[in-house]
Amino acid sequence: MIIFSGMKRLILILLLLPALGLAQTPELIFVFLNKRTDKPELPEAEVKKIMDGHMANIGRLAKEGKLICAGPFEAGGGIFIFKSKSVEQVNEWLQTDPGVQSNRWRVEILPYYPRVGGACAVAEPYEMTSYHFVRYIPNIAKFNIQDTPRIFKKHDDYLKEIIKTGNVITEATFGGDEGGILVMKGTLDNSVIETDPAVREGLLLLEFQTLWIARGGLCER
Repeated sequence: MIIFSGMKRLILILLLLPALGLAQTPELIFVFLNKRTDKPELPEAEVKKIMDGHMANIGRLAKEGKLICAGPFEAGGGIFIFKSKSVEQVNEWLQTDPGVQSNRWRVEILPYYPRVGGACAVAEPYEMTSYHFVRYIPNIAKFNIQDTPRIFKKHDDYLKEIIKTGNVITEATFGGDEGGILVMKGTLDNSVIETDPAVREGLLLLEFQTLWIARGGLCER
């Protein structure tokens, strides 16, 4: 199943865009390969065949200059970052992946707007490293929609304080009402993230993961 980024409510976009200060057209597209728990386990030999094809396809897309970086989550699934301005184009590129063809993941394709860090191609040999990966998922409803600009401003101000620690590798949004991510190095105290005003007020939900990626793939020094 592939979930496309969408502008769900025009009024919400008009509220959010001034707060986020985003460009109209992305230069990068972010893909989540979300682990599925609603499908039966496949035989080991079949999984190996799919994953071998998946890795070969990653290499081909990287050589073609389409895929900038990719990495797995420790608990399953992973991410891609593509050099493209089009969600539809990236969806076409993904159809060559055996894992996508076999519906192994729940796939989300989102425009990507890094405000700290980015996506950088890394030459072999790769040095893999792990980072804390936090996803912010909007939880917008009738009861809080009018407060959205105010709360998001508080969220952005809180992120700026976290960035000052020097532990932030990447901070980015997906535009509209699609949320964003925070990637951090070092020791992470989850309570620091949970103290975010937008999280405390219920406007943002959190997902915590461990991401493995080639060092430098997020343009970190």
